[in-house]
Amino acid sequence: MIKTVVRTTGAGTPSWNARLSEQPAGTGPDPRSRLRHTAERYGPVLALYGTLKLIGFAVFMWLLHSAGDYRAKHPRFGGGAHPWDVLASWDGWWYQQIAVHGYDPRLVPVPGATGPITLEENSAAFFPLYPGLMRLVSELTGLGPYGAGLLVSVVASLIAALGIYAVAERFGGRRAGLAAAGLWAVWPGSGVEWAVYSDSLYVALAVWACHAVLGRRWLTAGLLTCVAGLNRPTAVALIGAVVVAALLALHRRRDGILRPVAAMAVAPLGLLAYLGWVGHRMGDYSGYFRLQSDAWAHEWDYGRHTLDVLTSLPVGHSDYLSAWPFADLIGVGVVLLAIVLLSLLIRLRPPAVLVVYTVLTLVLVLGSQQIFANVSRYLLPLFPLFLPVALALRRLSLTHQLMLLGIAAVASGSYAGYGLFELGVP
Repeated sequence: MIKTVVRTTGAGTPSWNARLSEQPAGTGPDPRSRLRHTAERYGPVLALYGTLKLIGFAVFMWLLHSAGDYRAKHPRFGGGAHPWDVLASWDGWWYQQIAVHGYDPRLVPVPGATGPITLEENSAAFFPLYPGLMRLVSELTGLGPYGAGLLVSVVASLIAALGIYAVAERFGGRRAGLAAAGLWAVWPGSGVEWAVYSDSLYVALAVWACHAVLGRRWLTAGLLTCVAGLNRPTAVALIGAVVVAALLALHRRRDGILRPVAAMAVAPLGLLAYLGWVGHRMGDYSGYFRLQSDAWAHEWDYGRHTLDVLTSLPVGHSDYLSAWPFADLIGVGVVLLAIVLLSLLIRLRPPAVLVVYTVLTLVLVLGSQQIFANVSRYLLPLFPLFLPVALALRRLSLTHQLMLLGIAAVASGSYAGYGLFELGVP
């Protein structure tokens, strides 16, 4: 077993720099011992996360089957022949089209359009890493785009759970790590973790990039951030966090100059490469942003739309853009919860990379006009917010901790699954 000692500073706050590890005797050169140790350490994490997800997933599928509304909907928009077909609708339909047919970036005006939508929707709004992996897995396994996409998402969600465990365990010990991995399974928006969506892949890359920064593995952090920039535009927050952490390292002169500078240089390349390619193909280097604004009604508006929703729903109004009252109400709860947990996270004084990543992600999401029903999904990458809750849960006995997470898993089939896919737009 690895012996871990975590000292505390101030009023019982764990010190991130006080972690000591000893190499377990006999596990160095022996691959079987290393494998056994890895299984003992990470096996319970995967078992806990997988069990909680299966519970929520089963409840979600049961609710879909019981209501039966999906049968009357178009396969692109939350429908299908079977309950599980819903997992590949909405954005999942677009990802399948890209995996099979590739991209055709264009800015095509809608004839006679006068509202907020003046351009036809286009696949270029979806970043290429996830559909690229879907196509690769499909070719290697013989699975269709649906099966390949689901396989990529499930594997990525498990990798993300391990990363969330590793970050929380580094801060609060094994019990906190397990609680954080469990929270990842039941968090609002977690319904897309096992769906044909790119969110699990992005969180896996983001959490391990932050973990690499915590371990001062700068080139690894830069490369993972670069790859994340090929997956989602909100990688801007991760890029900013890595850059700030690297600048702090340069200021403190702890890791030399070359490695932090290399991380800063590499981190934004994936995002810039895709935006540049799309702009070149469209003949307009602001083409991606025009497409998001004029075809999808997604644009930076300094939070006006978010404020409109937050002030409309409490008084029963739903005359704002893209209103889905049930899912929007869940979104309001998620926003308020995120703000409270952010204040608790800051009180823990975690490393800058986690704070900057969390704050920038919140600002990007809440400062943009979008379908507000999506906000619980857009805030799913905020894994640092799990830390205050995980530290509180570790004080409970393992039995009580599992009971609470199990109840949340059952409930998540409704609020994170059915509410998101059937009563809103994920």
